[in-house]
Amino acid sequence: MALDERKLEVLRAIVEDYVATQEPVGSRALVERHQLQVSPATIRNDMAILEDEGYIRQPHTSAGRVPTDRGYRLFVDKLSTIKPLSPAERRAIERFMLGAVDLDDVVHRTVRLLAQLTRQVAVVQYPSLARSAVRHLELIPISTTRLMLVMITDTGRVEQRLVELPSPVPDTEVNQLRQAINEKLDGVRLADTPPLVQALVDEADVRRRAALTAISSVLLETLVERTDERIALAGTANLARGALLDFHGSLRPILEALEEEVVLLKLIGSTEPDPSVTRVLIGDENEIEHLRSTSVVSTGYGPGSTAVGGMGVLGPTRMDYPGTIATVGAVARYVGELLAQN
Repeated sequence: MALDERKLEVLRAIVEDYVATQEPVGSRALVERHQLQVSPATIRNDMAILEDEGYIRQPHTSAGRVPTDRGYRLFVDKLSTIKPLSPAERRAIERFMLGAVDLDDVVHRTVRLLAQLTRQVAVVQYPSLARSAVRHLELIPISTTRLMLVMITDTGRVEQRLVELPSPVPDTEVNQLRQAINEKLDGVRLADTPPLVQALVDEADVRRRAALTAISSVLLETLVERTDERIALAGTANLARGALLDFHGSLRPILEALEEEVVLLKLIGSTEPDPSVTRVLIGDENEIEHLRSTSVVSTGYGPGSTAVGGMGVLGPTRMDYPGTIATVGAVARYVGELLAQN
């Protein structure tokens, strides 16, 4: 059945009170704290209907009720409005991120900041190589038959690999190879580079072909086709706050799940390609079994309108959704702006 405005207001009040107090919410408390303009008996009747519809439940024989996953979902989708960050919170983000020296620093500052602001577990994915573009490729001679290949992406990610050459190559030739590769690949998304790398080899004169074949092999095998992605995690200690209330049973399965990078990437790496979209997974909506007593708020981030990585927080289903959604979005936008400036 469709819920009328008053029952929706009752549900909103129950969610907000439970998140704030961590205590099951009774009808009398609702009447006292909220201007609902009806009697406790009417509120009790509304609560009974909300319970029948699966939006709230009674955790034990007390009169109080708590939201279910379904209740939180309705709250997030229809009843909540995102809390704008205060000027002080915005300044805190800017101060914390100011002076980040490289991508590693940006990611580690971001994950610590998210954990502190939301008091949840924070996860940040490094910019994905698959979604990054080549900014510059450097070839550094180590010996006449060995080069260090350094690739810098437009997201600030740096990858370096050794290239073993089949025969000695003089430094002047290395400079020409570097120039040819950069002319071909500069600004190209990594996912689009394989045919261009192959074209470099096909178009090269015989003198350069052997060296370019060795370099292209390293590029294709270890940079373009790499499937591993890097993740930063912070705030696992935050899970211990109110653990008995929030997580039914042991925390261990949750902590063990968070140790798996594949799990973390599923949580926040599969974000929408548009950084402005925030995703909220509540309880049983999570496909990872051990995390079904948690909720995840995640979004993409990147320069401009393209997401190059994901970030988010994980905590109990009893979380401040409006505040968390606002914080995750604000931090993601700030990091996107930082990447766009670099």
